Amino acid sequence: MLKPEGKRFVWLAVLVLCSLPLFYANAERPFTENAPKQPIDFFHRVHVGVKQIQCGYCHRETAKAAFAGMPSTQLCMRCHRVVIPNHPEIKKLHNYFDQGKAVPWERVHHLPGFVVFNHKAHIAANVPCAKCHGDVARMDRLQQTAPLTMGWCVTCHRQNKAPTDCGTCHH
Repeated sequence: MLKPEGKRFVWLAVLVLCSLPLFYANAERPFTENAPKQPIDFFHRVHVGVKQIQCGYCHRETAKAAFAGMPSTQLCMRCHRVVIPNHPEIKKLHNYFDQGKAVPWERVHHLPGFVVFNHKAHIAANVPCAKCHGDVARMDRLQQTAPLTMGWCVTCHRQNKAPTDCGTCHH
């Protein structure tokens, strides 16, 4: 018969072994091929690179909330009521706007469900958006350029003297 300490060890070992497939499945998946087709061809290269629109103008929640948020169709229409309104992709935007619907963008940057990422904390720490999202000013179709794995994030946290305790990212 095992002592209570031995039982705890056995349960911990079972928990760890059963969790390994979850960690492995999300650990080192290919990320450079992650440029999903979007409902509207949106070119970050034009908006960020050519027009010099700051990330926070469209992704307004980054400084206030954990999630960056997507721009509303109303925000996009501030410009696109008059800026190339007859372009086929902009007509798609007008259609969503006229229906009172949000554009159903496909998520590009994926983290495992057991990870909590806080944009607000990173913005407050002056982490440039490009650190995780790459040089979007040169991207036509947005793609994930960083692996966003635990090791990648922990390395950055250590280099920048940010917290590395488990509760920082795993709540």
